[in-house]
Amino acid sequence: MKLTLGKNQKLKSRKAIGQLFTEGKSIKEFPIKMIYLPVDEHQQQGVTRVAFSVPKRNFKLAVDRNRIKRLMREAYRLQQHDFLQNISTTYHIMFIYMGNKKPTYEQVAYKLKKLFLKFNSL
Repeated sequence: MKLTLGKNQKLKSRKAIGQLFTEGKSIKEFPIKMIYLPVDEHQQQGVTRVAFSVPKRNFKLAVDRNRIKRLMREAYRLQQHDFLQNISTTYHIMFIYMGNKKPTYEQVAYKLKKLFLKFNSL
């Protein structure tokens, strides 16, 4: 299996993101919050779509926000196979970094792994 995060796996639709925030459920593993919403498989061609966000109020510099998003994307990309093989439905997922200190890659990867374990145990 290829460990890529392609264009078809990215959640970009404003409508879908709005629906995710209004109807979605969330789980937290500080400093990362995961909001998820099951979607119709026929509508999404069986692909789970993800988005990553870092609030501007916690990190004023775009460089810092982009770095954290890059770390989260990379951690997700490398762990997605383990995460997606255990779920049968497709989801829209958003990861939000809620902390106010810049993390290392190891911290982000560890927290994402814990989030995936929490999600799979639901």
